[in-house]
Formats: sequence, structure tokens, C-alpha cells
Amino acid sequence: MSAGPQSEAQPDARPDDIRSGGCLCGAVRYEAKAPLRAVVACHCVQCRKTSGHYAAMTSVPLDRFTLTRADGLAWFRSSEKAERGFCNRCGSNLFWKPAGEARVSITAGTLDGPTGLCIERHIYCDFAGDYYAIAEAVPQLPEH
Repeated sequence: MSAGPQSEAQPDARPDDIRSGGCLCGAVRYEAKAPLRAVVACHCVQCRKTSGHYAAMTSVPLDRFTLTRADGLAWFRSSEKAERGFCNRCGSNLFWKPAGEARVSITAGTLDGPTGLCIERHIYCDFAGDYYAIAEAVPQLPEH
């Protein structure tokens, strides 16, 4: 998952809007203060291996992110550049945190309810699986 620009995806969101989400079993819950970045779909090998497909992630600065329940949260350093947060009980892929940056990417599918988000771009498309085509009419970059 690449850092990329931090475009805000929710222009109508009020600064005090709180978005909540969590894992499948409820052992990990979080809140993120709006606005959240538009979704970036990452097709790199690591994202494909951890998600089973490609990773669709939004992002928020750490000062607008709160873990409200972390009973099952585990972190895996997947590279020198980042670590990934997941639930060690149900296996949900939840977060991607770049080393040395004050932000966290959130798997968009773990947000509760309608998100108001949309995919802004696809990255690492050269590594996309051969079993699907990227249909969205948004930028499709070979790397990030």
C-alpha cells in the first residue's frame, strides 16, 4: 500500500463526524474522525496475500484515529516500510501502517454502514491477479 496523496474523499463530512468500524467478531473496534481519504485499491503481492484479492483502503491521520477495543488486535511487520493490523481471533485484515508516518490506512470494508467513499485510483496494477479485470474508470498505475 502506497502513501500517495492524502486527498479527502468526504467533502460533505463535518469535521466532528465519527466513523466506526471493526473486525468480524467484534474483538477489534475503532473510530476515525472525518474526513477520510478516498479509497485506494492496491494490487501489490502483499495486499493480495493478506486480503485474498486486492486491498481497498482509506486513510486517516493517527490523531483522528482511536482504537476503542483492541482485545484481538495483532500487528505483523510485512516489510521494512509497513506493518499490518489484523484480528487474531477472526482473521479480519484491518489496518496498514507505514513506518515513520503519523497515519493509518483502514480496510474500507471494515467500516460500519454506508461509507460515502469511492475508489480514487488503483496502484501496483502490474501485480494484479490474472483472474480479474479492473473495471473502474479511475487511474490505474503500474506502481504507486
